[in-house]
Amino acid sequence: MITIPYFTALTTFFSYVLLFAFGQLRDFFRKFIDWYDSKSLQGYAPICLGLEDFYIRRLYLRIQDCFGRPISSPPDAWFDVVERFSNDNNKTLKRTSKKMRCINLGSYNYLGFAASDEYCTPRVIESLQRFSPSTCSTRVEGGTLSIHTELEDCVAKFVGKPDAIVFGMGYVTNSAILPVLVGKGGLIISDSLNHNSIVNGARGSGACIRVFQHNTPSHLESVLREQISEGQPRTHRPWKKIMVIVEGIYSMEGELCKLAEIVAVCKKYKAYVYLDEAHSIGAIGKTGRGVCELLGVDTADVDIMMGTFTKSFGSCGGYIAGSKELIQYLKHTCPAHLYATSISPPAAQQIISAIKVILGEDGTSRGAQKLARIRENSNFFRSELQKMGFEVLGDNDSPVMPIMLYNPAKIPAFSRECLKQNVAVVTVAFPATPLLLARARICISAAHTREDLLKALEVIGRVGDMVGIKYFPAADPNKQPTIENRVKLE
Repeated sequence: MITIPYFTALTTFFSYVLLFAFGQLRDFFRKFIDWYDSKSLQGYAPICLGLEDFYIRRLYLRIQDCFGRPISSPPDAWFDVVERFSNDNNKTLKRTSKKMRCINLGSYNYLGFAASDEYCTPRVIESLQRFSPSTCSTRVEGGTLSIHTELEDCVAKFVGKPDAIVFGMGYVTNSAILPVLVGKGGLIISDSLNHNSIVNGARGSGACIRVFQHNTPSHLESVLREQISEGQPRTHRPWKKIMVIVEGIYSMEGELCKLAEIVAVCKKYKAYVYLDEAHSIGAIGKTGRGVCELLGVDTADVDIMMGTFTKSFGSCGGYIAGSKELIQYLKHTCPAHLYATSISPPAAQQIISAIKVILGEDGTSRGAQKLARIRENSNFFRSELQKMGFEVLGDNDSPVMPIMLYNPAKIPAFSRECLKQNVAVVTVAFPATPLLLARARICISAAHTREDLLKALEVIGRVGDMVGIKYFPAADPNKQPTIENRVKLE
């Protein structure tokens, strides 16, 4: 639950109403121009139509310089951002030969493996020479190499499950797996703030979908009890299967899942637990094994464990870990395994090497140091932002910390001013978040030094004063968040 100050909510509403009114007025006159335009396709319906198209044209394109910024170096603690300019009010952007050296507060490089590493990089280069950049085949044809089976064994051991299966894309891991696991006659109960890949996977499954209030086990139990008592729609037959889907760390909120309480509820009502650890695996826990380790939950109580390699491991792809029976079933039925090209061998080697560093199997303590540093950096940065008066979402130990912006005018203002002062941040707005809940999402890395963080805090604090996004009294983080004179938004 996010609470917005009444005045902020009022001005945000007013800004969007103003944008909508003037945008509709311009679209009205645009129809006459299109009517006289000989290039328009007569008789065809508009290929782009609807509110989202209106939002893209009338808001997003005006501030698109804040998104999709090209970089020309590894996404380490600092990186090179390519400068761009526009001669047509941001309709098109052109690159220049200039680059800006900026602090990177946007990449998911949680443990610093995205840059060259003394242990990982030589082994990745060796795997490229031994195998190839691509298998040019699916896993079931000629695309299963020894490195893929090694990776699956390594992942299963790391997360504490009997077996695992890996895929070449993290988004597809959710969207392609869920339709295989649950179908017609089944029930999916999803957290209201689950990632879009989960939403699309659930919709494609044909199962009945219900949503429970974000990270609220009591409401989950209420939904479960109601659905079990009512059964399937129309027939009221018992559900064939019930699956509860949650995330370890919610990527837009930075919150840790209340996993222990949710597992207890699912055990009580005999529902399967599907845990998405895209942002938590490798980044939290004493040995980097994710939210189960951090919260003391036995991995045997989580039926399906999903994660990606794009964050903490500096690679690409995703995995599903579970029982041997489950993984064998997925290997015979999942389209992402049957029809998609297998994960690139160098990418697979990067994951294996990163896991070995995390576990100390490289013969050093660098893995433990990285885990300690990401935890210290995250908690320090969050605490300092709160002391300055920013509204920061999320929990301690989470490397994801959204700073609430709300007003649409503050999205480009915050992003552009930070970039001018050599701090690269990611701003997030609709449709990735609800329309009124725009934010800047800060991602902390173990590669950041204390000097990097202090410089970033100095810039963000200065820009925060300039833009007006310090919604709380400075040096008083205990007052976050209060519900007095605030509007509640889920």
